[in-house]
Amino acid sequence: MDLNPTNPTASIFGGGSSAASQTAATAQANSALSSDFETFLKMLTAQMENQDPLNPVDSTEFASQLAQFSSVEQQVRTNDLLSVMGQQLGIMGMGQLQGWVGMTARAEMPVAFEGAPVGVTLNPAAGADLARLVVRDARGGIVAQQDVPPGGGAFTWNGRTETGNTLPAGTYDLSVDSFQGEELLGTSAVESQARIVEARLDGGTTVLVMEGGALVPASRVLGLRNPDGA
Repeated sequence: MDLNPTNPTASIFGGGSSAASQTAATAQANSALSSDFETFLKMLTAQMENQDPLNPVDSTEFASQLAQFSSVEQQVRTNDLLSVMGQQLGIMGMGQLQGWVGMTARAEMPVAFEGAPVGVTLNPAAGADLARLVVRDARGGIVAQQDVPPGGGAFTWNGRTETGNTLPAGTYDLSVDSFQGEELLGTSAVESQARIVEARLDGGTTVLVMEGGALVPASRVLGLRNPDGA
């Protein structure tokens, strides 16, 4: 399965306009640096012309001033270049992910429950002899708990409470508490699947918007498949 689109900078993500603006910003910064450097040279020349001939300034001091300014100039230029490169790579990465939109992704993320059972993957700690599924609502409150196989693997969550009542439709955070005897070995997130509806750039990180509203960094996706199962 080819995950890379043929046009990684498609216009739906606005890559072209962003690249142009970054190029213009870099050109403006370089122009400002050039102007500052010329000003420095004029001041240095004036200083040399007006120095006391009986007590001239050591030439090494002039060389040192010139070297320091040149070093700062090169550092600023390097920072500008790295900034543009980083933004371009982020745009390219997001453009490549446009091919993921519409696909079903598997990741550790909240589960969108709409009344029907939901398939998830459990990952209890090694050595656990008891595992308990803990369900929290959007406010972080525990709304359901149930024992699950300590060996983990595929599991169907029915969305019910201990009393058998079905939880209202919404987004729930599922985790597994692993025990050995009465000792808590740890808590692990549950993997679930959802369709990707959007890819966006948020603070330099490519984030996927899942059906149901969950936001998942692209780096956390563990698997992909076509919605038709192919």
